[in-house]
Amino acid sequence: MTLKASVKEAIAGYFFILPIMLGFLVFLAFPVVASFFVSLAEWNLINDPGFAGIGNYIQLFQDPFFWTCLGNTAYFSFYAVLFGMVISLYLANLIQEAKPKGASFFKSTLFLPVILSSVAVALVWQWLLDGQMGMINHLLNMVGIPSVPWLTSPAVAMNSVIMVAVWRQIGYNMVIFLAALANVPDDLYEASSLDGASRFQTFWNVTWPLISPATFFIAVTSIINSFQVFDITTILTNGGPANSTNTLIMMIYQNGFQFFKMGYASAIAYVLFAVILIITAIQTIVSKKWVHS
Repeated sequence: MTLKASVKEAIAGYFFILPIMLGFLVFLAFPVVASFFVSLAEWNLINDPGFAGIGNYIQLFQDPFFWTCLGNTAYFSFYAVLFGMVISLYLANLIQEAKPKGASFFKSTLFLPVILSSVAVALVWQWLLDGQMGMINHLLNMVGIPSVPWLTSPAVAMNSVIMVAVWRQIGYNMVIFLAALANVPDDLYEASSLDGASRFQTFWNVTWPLISPATFFIAVTSIINSFQVFDITTILTNGGPANSTNTLIMMIYQNGFQFFKMGYASAIAYVLFAVILIITAIQTIVSKKWVHS
């Protein structure tokens, strides 16, 4: 290939990636950089921004409401990720081993909530979990169990939100686990059986190491997504009762678009980014000890 032809090919390649690069710069890179400078200012979207330095960050760490939202977010993330991974792995392993008739139907049914609008899902569950007219309480009452304040009790509301989030996410995780399980060689299971290994020993020593890359991927993406939960908590509880389901993303929205404290909201966003970055870095470091390539 001549130099002239290679230059033309390079130019053509740059033109192909130009639209996505423009989209990245305009809708991601520029807002990220701009929000950092906004986090160092006091700005209510009406008056000109004034320089505040790290004042927003100091105020943030002295704000009890921030620590409440951070605790709620961490609680939601831990249990939503834990149950989402355990249940989806169990279902994937069950389908892979049993290979039931109509397996495709079960996969599609479990994956359906993933492709549905999260707002629509939350609205349906809001009706199901209604303390007075909800179907779940109605079914419980039919068998003599008293109604549960699913969305109106500070002790129960966050667990209800976690339940809905897990229900919506298990289909996605299950499909990834199924793909990983399908790549485990059958001869390893046969050798394990001949050695007299139990099902748990086979899973722990054969299946788990070979699906560890998929497990690591699901863990990282699930934690990142869980720390950004917004739509489900907003529709189901709107942060209540008594701020028991208020999360950092909701706090960002409230300060930015309800109280018009854009600098403070941007500072929260950058702290959230730092938290997610630290957790992801720790996961990456620890994964070297248990993820098998």
